[in-house]
Amino acid sequence: MEPYRLGLVATRTHYFQLVAKLGSIRQAARAMNVAPSSVSRIIRQLEEELGTPLFERVRQRLKLTSAGELLLYHARISLSELGRACNEINELHGLQRGTVSISVVESVARGQMPAVLEEFWKRYPAIVVDIKVTGSQQAADAVHEGDCDLAVAFDVNTPHSIRRIASASLPLGVVALPGSRFAGRRSLKLFDLSGDRVILSDSSLMLGASVEEAFSQTLIDLTRRSRTNSIELMVELARRNLGTVLQTQIGVEEEIRNGTLIFVPLRDPKVPTRKLMLLSRSEREMSDAAAALGRLLAQSIERSVNSTPALAEATG
Repeated sequence: MEPYRLGLVATRTHYFQLVAKLGSIRQAARAMNVAPSSVSRIIRQLEEELGTPLFERVRQRLKLTSAGELLLYHARISLSELGRACNEINELHGLQRGTVSISVVESVARGQMPAVLEEFWKRYPAIVVDIKVTGSQQAADAVHEGDCDLAVAFDVNTPHSIRRIASASLPLGVVALPGSRFAGRRSLKLFDLSGDRVILSDSSLMLGASVEEAFSQTLIDLTRRSRTNSIELMVELARRNLGTVLQTQIGVEEEIRNGTLIFVPLRDPKVPTRKLMLLSRSEREMSDAAAALGRLLAQSIERSVNSTPALAEATG
């Protein structure tokens, strides 16, 4: 049960929060499948009754005023408490009903989530799991803003309002065909990629910049062929041998298991590892169902670390 679906959240509050989140009346209207004029009218009525503007237009986007920030803060608290009440009511039935929402990056959705969900639904077949596939920062923001119970993301700074349940440092490596020149290698250095055309992930722009800076510092003859946020595309490019794909093994587990592709870690002090993190709401806001799914995800992250020489951390 969710507050919105149960009608526990006033229409005005829902519209206001969505406009605040998206920064656009048109986008909010599209998300709710209503006319923009309806959203605009409700926001205008709310401002008139409060006697103060809630938004100001800055560079073609709507930005909250001080009054808007205050209203959003208390609206989120109210929504969080309603969500907590719904979770507690669900828990009266044990783990026989309820909904868990999670936001994950594509590589995790492709690699780890199917097996985790298979195990979860064996134990709790009636629990609904809603999954959003997003970028790393959007996944973390979804937990911070109360839109999701859990998130799995790479390389994000976590605010104090959300918990880090588990994390793992994972090396970048080359994803390649078994018959490539990388086959049989236990690890690689940057100079081993000299002359290659490299395909990078742009899921972390900071990481991509660090990798390219490392290449330039070593004066290695190496060219970036492509940067993409699609793990599916990177896997297909590796299958077709269209470049040297640099990625973690997350999202490529099935291909590595069946021998379609190989993964050779890049061990070079100039190249940063990637931090995979499992994030959640505060413990008191977590339902039993969300906590159960979180435990299975944490175990999956630990298994992925054990398959490479990396270190994992587990907290709270």
